[in-house]
Amino acid sequence: MRVVVIPARYGSTRFPGKPLARIAGKPLIQWVYEGASQSRRADLVVVATDDERIADCVRSFGGEVYMTPECPTGSDRVAYVLRRFGEDWQFVVNVQGDEPLVKGYVVDAVFDALDETPDAIVTLMRPVENDVEYTDPNVVKVVVGARGYALYFSRAPIPFFRKRGRAFCHIGIYGFHRNTLLSFVELPRGELEETEQLEQLRALENGMPIRVIETTYRSVGVDVPEDIAKVEKLLRGDS
Repeated sequence: MRVVVIPARYGSTRFPGKPLARIAGKPLIQWVYEGASQSRRADLVVVATDDERIADCVRSFGGEVYMTPECPTGSDRVAYVLRRFGEDWQFVVNVQGDEPLVKGYVVDAVFDALDETPDAIVTLMRPVENDVEYTDPNVVKVVVGARGYALYFSRAPIPFFRKRGRAFCHIGIYGFHRNTLLSFVELPRGELEETEQLEQLRALENGMPIRVIETTYRSVGVDVPEDIAKVEKLLRGDS
């Protein structure tokens, strides 16, 4: 089976209760769930949470939800659900619960790449649009080799341009073969991960390949309450 898991927690430091925040009349978690459910390739879409308020919300709009204990990261939460409920899950895509504009074609691109390279973690990137993005430490950049595998992820502006070239933003959607995910969450946090606070660097530090697919999808995450107005503007089609 191919499954999308949406990890969601209530206790965000910058935005407590974020999954339940209303965006254009619907809770954030419902936007994410419905967007991911547009996937043609996913056999199942589920929310993974340790909070009954989020679980009740998901059930109220007909979504499927699995309860987890408190987990240190979204990957750990997805892995818990995989171990507990997913004996027949072969491929899993982790869609973060704060991505209200996610689309089915984005999820399908990850599943397609997993079919081609099942031994690699799969994620996405898009071109950097301007210098503000390029220098913003909250916008993670990725450098990719000739065969399409990540060389490094950083909050710093990489690559450095002695001569003008192209830079790419990382989009935090991840696809795994079940064995890859279960191996990944058992790895210790490394120095690079601790330094940059980027979980994907744990994979690179331990020699796990990460295939990166270019997409036109522009991720719009909700990190703080002010981001809701930005998403609603995009939903209205305002420039």
